[in-house]
Amino acid sequence: MKLERVEIVHIAIPLVTPFRTSFGTMTTKDTFLLHVVTDTAEGWSEFAADPEPLYCSEFVAGAELVLRDFLVPRAAALPQLGTAALAPALARTKGHELAKAALETAVLDAELRAYGMPLATYLGAVRDRVPAGVSVGIRNSLPELLDDVERHLAEGYVRIKLKIEPGWDVEPVRAVRERFGAELPLQVDANTAYTLADAEHLRRLDAFGLLLIEEPLEENNLYAHARLQQRLTTPVCLDESLHHARDTAAAIAMDACRVVNVKPARVGGYLEARRVHDVARAHGVPVWCGGMLETGIGRAPNLALAALPGCTLPGDTSASARYFAEDITEPFVLEDGHLPVPTGPGIGVEPLPEALRRFTRGRRDLYAA
Repeated sequence: MKLERVEIVHIAIPLVTPFRTSFGTMTTKDTFLLHVVTDTAEGWSEFAADPEPLYCSEFVAGAELVLRDFLVPRAAALPQLGTAALAPALARTKGHELAKAALETAVLDAELRAYGMPLATYLGAVRDRVPAGVSVGIRNSLPELLDDVERHLAEGYVRIKLKIEPGWDVEPVRAVRERFGAELPLQVDANTAYTLADAEHLRRLDAFGLLLIEEPLEENNLYAHARLQQRLTTPVCLDESLHHARDTAAAIAMDACRVVNVKPARVGGYLEARRVHDVARAHGVPVWCGGMLETGIGRAPNLALAALPGCTLPGDTSASARYFAEDITEPFVLEDGHLPVPTGPGIGVEPLPEALRRFTRGRRDLYAA
């Protein structure tokens, strides 16, 4: 397989409602798609981060520079392009996992399309549909929050995740528990908003029977998370702190996490995400697939990953309508609390030309043979 062209397509899609977390409020999904053309097939991927480095250190403009100046030239220099050769070539560049994931996923999509193989089959999926959870952002009031949760449950979501931050934690959780009962699968996500000094306050969440508390402390501080886990009965789940299978193994060994949220973009792509899954599964640690408000281009491969055998908790692979009035692919629709795993070759979806045209803010070639 030979690389012929790499194109960046900048898109901006309004969200149906603002999405607030401890690090900011999003009103638009503003990112880029990567379009790879080879001599045998084409591939697509979505850069998962945002215009600003808030969730992580990577951001849209920076990722474009890294792809243009380092990652794509190394891919173009390969005698034969494929994921087996691509990984060691990209490893020469330190960090930039989300940019690497965008390139690897687009190449993998093209490679699998050439073979007529779905990504789910390639990864080792064992289900043809996956249970869908939903992430509920920080709201201005408890009544607004309860209305949101009630609407999502009526839509069929089987698990609720509440975003929390200091000042918006115990009372929102209490309100949801009192309104919807102890049987509701419920978890919280702090997005690194607390410190170890808040341990006694976070212990108050133990009373509510949560599935987990996600990334409560600063990222990459496995020791602090291990200390916190000693003081909580609620399982600690790590997200931002896990960058590859190695630190996942270290976190599990230290008891810094008892649940793993694997986001393929955050760990450099779907091949490393599968390794993270395998490490956690080998240690009996539950895995679930997180989300980053992806369009259908990013959502489709996440569903393939969420169908792996170790993904035993519902993920954030919500329906397209959760975030977008119109997606750039055929929409993913919730059925009986589940979403279907794509069965087409590669990631199983492509952008709809007219929708892509409406939401495109610019196009740029990074490479042309």
